[in-house]
Amino acid sequence: MKIICVGRNYAEHAKELNNDVPKEPVLFMKPKTAMLIDNKPLYYPEFTNDLHYECELVIRMSKNGKHIKQKFAHKYYNSVTLGIDFTARDVQQKQKEKGLPWELAKAFDGSAAVGTFLPITDSMKIMDMNFELKINKETKQVGHTRDMIFNIDRIIEYASQFFTLNIGDLIFTGTPSGVGPLSIDDLLEGYLEGNKVLECAIK
Repeated sequence: MKIICVGRNYAEHAKELNNDVPKEPVLFMKPKTAMLIDNKPLYYPEFTNDLHYECELVIRMSKNGKHIKQKFAHKYYNSVTLGIDFTARDVQQKQKEKGLPWELAKAFDGSAAVGTFLPITDSMKIMDMNFELKINKETKQVGHTRDMIFNIDRIIEYASQFFTLNIGDLIFTGTPSGVGPLSIDDLLEGYLEGNKVLECAIK
């Protein structure tokens, strides 16, 4: 099982971090050990002083596939939730300045909080969904899947050129604007179409 993440997939988020809007999906990966489930807390990592949240729509693959065409991609996933891509922003900035990979900042243990998955039904419009992140009951991020630069099926087509996608793999589809720092004792709650699917406390 692997976690594939999409960076800079909302134009406003790219702008808030002073990044160019990409022409192709920006992909990076997290290992299985990054996965944080069942509302378990994240213990603030000792190696960062600037831990950030990034709330994202997450899909789970239900079929194995390679070189998947966009028009068939919807057949390869069947459930959706929200996730938090935790980022050590100070570490990431140092890596960027040196031209080095992001894994130290993005792929550490517990860096991918994953909510409760909901089955995708025929009536669910996956590219017309609202989501929201609250921290300590205050709304911090509001996103809508229609604002993605690259939609889910395009992401799957692109990623599957490079990686075989397997049953159970997760794809974090990118975060909207509004990311920011976290503190110990913060409580994060994610809502998908008004339904709470994610909770994670920072310890």
